Amino acid sequence: MRQTHITINQSALARNLGVFKRQLSTNTRIMAMVKANAYGHGVPLCVAGLLQADAFGVATFDEGLEVRHTCQHLNTHKDVVLIEGVFSADEWLGAIKHGFGCVVHCNKQLDWAIKNTPPTDSFSNTIWLKYNTGMNRLGFDQANALKSAKILINAGYRIVLTSHFACADDKNHPSNAMQIKHFHDTLSALKSQYGNKIQGSLCNSAGIMNFAHAHYDWVRAGIGLYGGTPMTDKSASELGLQTVMTFSSQIFATHHLCAGEQVGYGGLWVADKPSRIGVLAVGYGDGYPRVVVGAKVLIIKNQQTYFVPVVGRVAMDMMMIDITGLPIDIGDTVILWGDGLACDEVAAWANTIGYELFCKTTKRPNRRFVL
Repeated sequence: MRQTHITINQSALARNLGVFKRQLSTNTRIMAMVKANAYGHGVPLCVAGLLQADAFGVATFDEGLEVRHTCQHLNTHKDVVLIEGVFSADEWLGAIKHGFGCVVHCNKQLDWAIKNTPPTDSFSNTIWLKYNTGMNRLGFDQANALKSAKILINAGYRIVLTSHFACADDKNHPSNAMQIKHFHDTLSALKSQYGNKIQGSLCNSAGIMNFAHAHYDWVRAGIGLYGGTPMTDKSASELGLQTVMTFSSQIFATHHLCAGEQVGYGGLWVADKPSRIGVLAVGYGDGYPRVVVGAKVLIIKNQQTYFVPVVGRVAMDMMMIDITGLPIDIGDTVILWGDGLACDEVAAWANTIGYELFCKTTKRPNRRFVL
């Protein structure tokens, strides 16, 4: 069997959730974001590690169904929120049927909610009203958020006013203070009119860490749960977050090269001295980025740690590393990212972010979990 694996540490998920929960007051609830197949980690593997969250957040109706079915398999119930709302009137009816909470960010979604109201004891009776405080993707401006809230309250709904930071990863970015002020002012205006029918939710992973005064009633933790950093200036380990995904493969062939010989497609790497190359059974078909500059992999053998450079072009099914002069051979396990080599560091070599690498892992590697 091809020895390429993605291993998910469920205990690390639970511990990372605990890191975020310890930042909160007792009145603030936390939503664990498990959209995009739990950021590429796998919903069935991750939900079990995140059961201490108060709800789960997803992007699509089908993702919501997968979370609901996973919870049923685990003999538990957790509320599910569709953070982009529904995409049709039929999906709105489906959301009511399954008791999903829904974001409403536009007039069309507002109309669907008004025409078909759920039972008052349903989780669907809480609308997550999207207020655009400066991200400028989704949501109502202030005047229309206030107007929409009045319409929904009159129709019997409860509301969580919600917005999203654009630059929370950079704590000192001036847009953060602006967005917090916009949100606070509008939430205060709504609460003064409607009291406990209105709650607030603003903070993502970075917001939870950076803006304790803006936690409000709900926070939404994402990348930090999976051991990726939500910050521009601090690593995940500096934030007390643990690695959840370990992406590993195995050396399955080696080659001795003479000085001047090349490796891989395009001959991008040429040996400047006699060299020994290890071939790994993994490539971009598994989710490792095709374009990396200065990348390394981690090999731990006989209690020794080796950071070994990636050479040549990463192919669909294989990649190469330079093991010249090292006691490394066929059958040795190679960590592409995981403990000791953060995905965020690999992402920097690929000129991207850890979120993307997590999400681009494919179904081909063997997936497994450890407790």
